[in-house]
Formats: sequence, C-alpha cells, structure tokens
Amino acid sequence: MTPAAPTALSAADGTALTDALMRLLRLKTTPIVMQMFASVAEMEAVPRIRRPSHVHTTDQIVGQAARLGFTVGITVDDLVGPQCSAVLGLSPRDAAFERGEDFAGVWFDTVEDASAHQKAMHTAPYGRWTAMAVSPLNSGRLTAPQIALVYANPAQMILLINGLQHSGYRKLEWGAVGESACADSWGRALATGEPSLSIPCFPERRYGGVADDELLLALQPADLAKAVAGLERLSANGLRYPIPPYGVQMDVRAGMQRSYSGKKV
Repeated sequence: MTPAAPTALSAADGTALTDALMRLLRLKTTPIVMQMFASVAEMEAVPRIRRPSHVHTTDQIVGQAARLGFTVGITVDDLVGPQCSAVLGLSPRDAAFERGEDFAGVWFDTVEDASAHQKAMHTAPYGRWTAMAVSPLNSGRLTAPQIALVYANPAQMILLINGLQHSGYRKLEWGAVGESACADSWGRALATGEPSLSIPCFPERRYGGVADDELLLALQPADLAKAVAGLERLSANGLRYPIPPYGVQMDVRAGMQRSYSGKKV
C-alpha cells in the first residue's frame, strides 16, 4: 500500500471548496483536513495550533476541528493508546496490538476474534511521521494535507460520491472493520491514498461528536476538488441536494424527464 502524498492547498482553495460543499450539499459539519508531520517542530509551527492538555482519542481531536473549528496538533503522547496512534502510523503494529486481547469479551467473543479484527485494520505506515494536525478546510492553516474529511448524511454522501465518479468513472469499494472504524476512513486513506468511506463507530459518536445520521468520507484534497466539480455538473442537470421525494405512487415518467431531457432510459 502506498501512503497518501501531501497535496498543496492554499487558503483560497480551502475556502472555495468549503463554500461549494456548503452550497451544494448543505453540510451541517465543517469539512476538515488532516496533515501528518515528520517532526513535532513542523506541527507546532502551524499558525494558531492548539496542543491538548489532556489525554484524548483521535476521534476527539478530529471532532475538535470538525465540531468546534479548532486547529489541533498531537503526538503519540497525547493519545489514549495504540488503538488510536497505530491507525495514524504514530506507533507500531506490534504483537500486542495484533493480539487485541483487551477487546476480547467486549467487542468480540474471543481473543481469536479480536486478533482477526486487529489484523484487518488499515493503518498508516509506522516510522514516517511523528505528529499530526487537523484543521477546518477553509482555515488555510494546513497547507500540505494528506487527506480531507467530510461528514455527511447518506443522501449528501451519495451525491458527493456521484460527483467524484462523474468524470473518469471507477467503481469504489470499501469494507467495514466494525469497531475502530477510523481505520476504514482516515487509516485507509492515509495508507492507500484511496477515497475511503466509513460508518463511524461507537467511540467516534461517543467521544468525537459524530451525529447519528453522519457517514465519513476521507479522501485526498485533489479528489475532493474533483468531487466538487462533479457536483456542480450534477446540480446543473437537476440532480442536487436536498433530494425531493417524488411519491411512491406517482407516474415516474414526468419526474425522470426533468433529469434525462428526452433521453430513453
């Protein structure tokens, strides 16, 4: 797996993308970006960076950016344990991590089940980075983020995915590791560079403030820009959010002609 490469992102780019997402999808949660750093000094040089004074989960750090608009930087010492830090590549996937004994009898029936889960998780490669920061996409404070994170409800999310697929179509496929679903979103995106959709897990909702109806898409900023361009085209075709219910007993032909303009479907 090839880690995602940083993408140059100006403040103007971030503002334009955020404005477009809010206009086209009416998101209720601020899109954010995540940047990994080779040194703590580089992370701490980010303008107006906040550093935690308590131990947190990564879900909480991400939530502070998405829910409160903070720019926050962390190292492995700020996180509650390797379940968080290994996903970011800040600690190794050692034997204890892959055994997952602490999860047996809690999330999984047996140690074998817990270990299978741990081994299934996507994690960023260890040894490349020593710090991470998150910030609102439109803040302009993170200039070379590896990934962007977008929280959206299912209707908004499918349109965002439709936008990504509008040009240069390819089928997108994901998995669900279950607990520790951050491995399905930012873990997978950091590890592979691929757009990565997840159903946020219990800790993301309990500690990170993720709403009941929200899904999470992690993707490179260049892919987000591509998705927004596709959303603009879809909107011009009348395929936009909110999606108005047509009625389960109506004659569908009139409604479909609004989108297909006389095409045979």
